[in-house]
Amino acid sequence: MTSHQTTQTMKPATAAKKLGVYLEATPAEFQEGVISRAELNALQADPPQWLQDLRRTGPHPRPVVAAKLGVSISGLARGGVTEALTTEQIDALKTENPEWLRRERATQADVRKEAARLKEKQRENDEG
Repeated sequence: MTSHQTTQTMKPATAAKKLGVYLEATPAEFQEGVISRAELNALQADPPQWLQDLRRTGPHPRPVVAAKLGVSISGLARGGVTEALTTEQIDALKTENPEWLRRERATQADVRKEAARLKEKQRENDEG
């Protein structure tokens, strides 16, 4: 018996998410095809110029925008940011530092502190 291994493929949206890029900003051939696991690994290992440019200047998908601003995706929505932003737009927001961004960053800091506290409490319970 010979084992036949099928090629694992994914939709462009899934591949874009894994690459951390905004799908609508990728080249048409990327958006219209299916991407194999091997192709995804190749893109990650040796990103072509278009991927390098997207990662550097954007537009970035909301999870990347949220991470760069230090807020949650929900915080972006509460702040009225619903579209992909470029690195330049993100830097401008950081410089401007509007009230909603300060508030959401504080909320995110509180969430992280609470998560760390709970993790420490769990560690103590596991030891004792």
